[in-house]
Amino acid sequence: MKRRNFIKNTSQASLAISFLGIYACKDKSQKRKEALEEAIAFEPFFKLSLAQWSIHKMIWEEGFNPLDFAKKAKKWGFTGLEYVNQLYNKWFEEKGNTPESIQQLMKELKMRSDDLGMENQIMMTDFHDETGILSTADKAIREKSIENHKTWIDATSTLGCHSIRLNLFGTLDADEWKRSSVESLSRLSDYAAERNVNVIVENHGYLSSNAALLAEVMKEVNKENCGTLPDFGNFCLRREGNEMWETPCIEEYDMYKGVEEMMPFAKGVSAKSFNFDENGNETTIDFLKMMKIVKDAGYTGYVGVEYEGDVLSEEKGILATKALLLDVAKKLQR
Repeated sequence: MKRRNFIKNTSQASLAISFLGIYACKDKSQKRKEALEEAIAFEPFFKLSLAQWSIHKMIWEEGFNPLDFAKKAKKWGFTGLEYVNQLYNKWFEEKGNTPESIQQLMKELKMRSDDLGMENQIMMTDFHDETGILSTADKAIREKSIENHKTWIDATSTLGCHSIRLNLFGTLDADEWKRSSVESLSRLSDYAAERNVNVIVENHGYLSSNAALLAEVMKEVNKENCGTLPDFGNFCLRREGNEMWETPCIEEYDMYKGVEEMMPFAKGVSAKSFNFDENGNETTIDFLKMMKIVKDAGYTGYVGVEYEGDVLSEEKGILATKALLLDVAKKLQR
């Protein structure tokens, strides 16, 4: 090849390579732009709320002020809030555990959440003595518990939450549990309806985690404002020594079957998480399978992140759960 032709051919090749490089850069830039636009435009079929229990260690062990819950949740990118009454025990120790002090607390929390444009979703009530046992054959205890919950239904209404989450603890006899649960829920639902509040039950251990039995209760109560709060990870039916929380679980209900059975009555969903693998997946719960059940049920409301892991910090665990939910949502909406 003559030197002139070699130079000419080499120049053309260099020019072609340059053009290819430009187009390759443009292609990468375009892909990045499209990915960014897709991320911005993506809207999951649900909204994200934060369950306050996810930060119970921050509150109890690190001194975080639970009054700043709305501020912290917004910083992490949530728009909905799910409160836990026992996380405000310090408030009640200082101001008294009375209907008046409870209302004062609710007004303070409502003001703070409104100022930040946050949406209050659920008030989760937890009582670990006879002041909160609704599924018992003991009528006196049941009456006391019903009246106690009425105070918190009033509080839920003041806070602007659509639902109060209560527990159905009590007898371990299935027939008696069902009968007393129906009675308690029916009365509380009637009271709550006058205040525009739903009464919802979470699978939270013992017979309340028997989703088929809980579904029977819902059908028998048969009230528009009575429903469920399916939780991905609370399906332990029995623990060693019949303890409520601390001992190992020795009998468990199928979690996927349980969520599916509860979804027809769901007024919220609790995405419980514990620990994650190197790919960001929850190690004990198939979130893709769970969220497909939720989506197939036609649910489009708030899904609450409730992290209870012991490896990641609460903040990192919350953000990991949120990221997993959004990733799963994209896969389900393709």
